[in-house]
Amino acid sequence: MGGDMPRVSSVSEAMEIGSAREQRQHALFADLVIKASKLGPVPYAAVWPCEQHALHGVVDAAARGILAPVLVGDRAAITACAHENGLDISGLRLVEACSAAAAVEQAIALVHAGEVHGLIKGSLHTDILMHGVVGPQSGLRTARRMSHIFLIAAPAYDGLLFVTDAAINIVPDLETKRDIVQNAIDLHLGLGLGAPRVAILSAVETVNPKIQGTLDAACLCKMAERGQITGGVLDGPLAMDNAVDGEAARIKGIVSPVAGRAQILVTPDLEAGNMLAKNLIFMAGAESAGIVMGAKVPVLLTSRADSVQARLASAAVGALYARYLKTQPVCV
Repeated sequence: MGGDMPRVSSVSEAMEIGSAREQRQHALFADLVIKASKLGPVPYAAVWPCEQHALHGVVDAAARGILAPVLVGDRAAITACAHENGLDISGLRLVEACSAAAAVEQAIALVHAGEVHGLIKGSLHTDILMHGVVGPQSGLRTARRMSHIFLIAAPAYDGLLFVTDAAINIVPDLETKRDIVQNAIDLHLGLGLGAPRVAILSAVETVNPKIQGTLDAACLCKMAERGQITGGVLDGPLAMDNAVDGEAARIKGIVSPVAGRAQILVTPDLEAGNMLAKNLIFMAGAESAGIVMGAKVPVLLTSRADSVQARLASAAVGALYARYLKTQPVCV
């Protein structure tokens, strides 16, 4: 993307190009992992890590010096899982909880006690974790709506792509979209990636009164001009092709600092965001990491399908952003 694809004259050349893209893709996340490791571990509550995929991820993050995980869940189940999979948890703190819901409550209590600076999903269902986090009794809500961000390292695109919101806000209204955009900008800044270029996506790149997403895009851009959204450069509506491909933008006559080189892709609703992210991951071979923003602490949502690279990347993102939050005024 961002120009014509290179011509390939042989199978071996194609393999070399593919390998180079894979290395570049992995390097994007590897840089975050290295950066987080150098800064030292950040305490996180691993909520109900009672299965191999969840426990292995936090043990790896601890071994890399990214997280200092507190394991919150059924002690017997966690211990058995560690033994069966050859995972050493002897140096990790374990807090007993009799159920997944109870583990969420215990983990939130650790946040309020200042003992952990974030939450990471274990083997419980996402709905159970997020129900506890977004509930008014959690004490984790701020004035900002929570939203989810996929960080995508795609083989055919330079730099990380943020895709939002793909997991929490089903049909966001304009006010919610403002928070979704600001959350993504804050993450980009917090990871040290600079002021981002934000594309507000729709099916078309012109304002159409019959397509609500184009109206919202125009409003969001005006809100950024008026200082209601800060820290990034916005443009929209933009279709997917002219948001990420410079030649597509040129052909359509779009002159914009964002078109063709977007770093954040804001989708009109959850269905579009989820399909876009999953398409990039499963059809285009992209690596991903995921984080929930807008709460008082970061919440990392991992999946059974995540690779080791993706789990380490999520941990690194969570650790780096938790450090950044400590330097910022709390949004209450």
